[in-house]
Amino acid sequence: MRCRIVSRVLERSKAGHRRVKRTSVIAIDGPAASGKSSTAQMVAEKLDYLHVDSGSLYRAATAAMLRGERDASTWTENGVLEAAKYVELRAARTSFYPVLEGRAIEDEIRGSDVTRNVSRVAQMPRVREWVNARVREAAASKKVVVDGRDMGTVVFPDADLKIFLVADTRERAARRLRQRGTPTSEQMLDDETIRIKERDARDARQTVPAGDAVIIDTTSLSQPEQVEQIVTLWKQRAG
Repeated sequence: MRCRIVSRVLERSKAGHRRVKRTSVIAIDGPAASGKSSTAQMVAEKLDYLHVDSGSLYRAATAAMLRGERDASTWTENGVLEAAKYVELRAARTSFYPVLEGRAIEDEIRGSDVTRNVSRVAQMPRVREWVNARVREAAASKKVVVDGRDMGTVVFPDADLKIFLVADTRERAARRLRQRGTPTSEQMLDDETIRIKERDARDARQTVPAGDAVIIDTTSLSQPEQVEQIVTLWKQRAG
């Protein structure tokens, strides 16, 4: 009996030790077009970590579905999960990136068809669980900067540093248009602002800051300034 009790205690001790040895995680959350992914990538490069963009997994699952069924109104959770079996994350020099059927798909997942339908996929609870599991797997062996929704609340509630980026809606719309690299007008900015607000409404449940997150308003900050703030915070925590 005593041996069994000691064995159980040792097992619990080992399990606890594994949790303590988890690699470092910086979690960056925020609404659409708040600059999460690009800022997270730059922070990762500054710290020699790897960047994990959880949104790229939703996009990869969406791309996989579009290859087999163009009518998104017919999509089911089971169908998306079946298609997502052919998606995996691979580590590169500065980040993890999704591949579909063994091939990189960056251009495909940033296309208009995927962008138009990714929110539908991201609302599916079991798909969210699938994405979160892939992100946790990536962080199990590498020091990472992860971005997306639920990162500091659901996926990494014990993250070493949690950041929540916010910005004025119109500023976020302007950033989104600049990303596309096309000439813009006031009407285009108005239209994009409406789309951003609609996206915010759809994503509201997954866009909530953790209680211990540091909230950074980036409306008037340049991207290098955002990155510097986060890197400074991390060095203060780590020091």
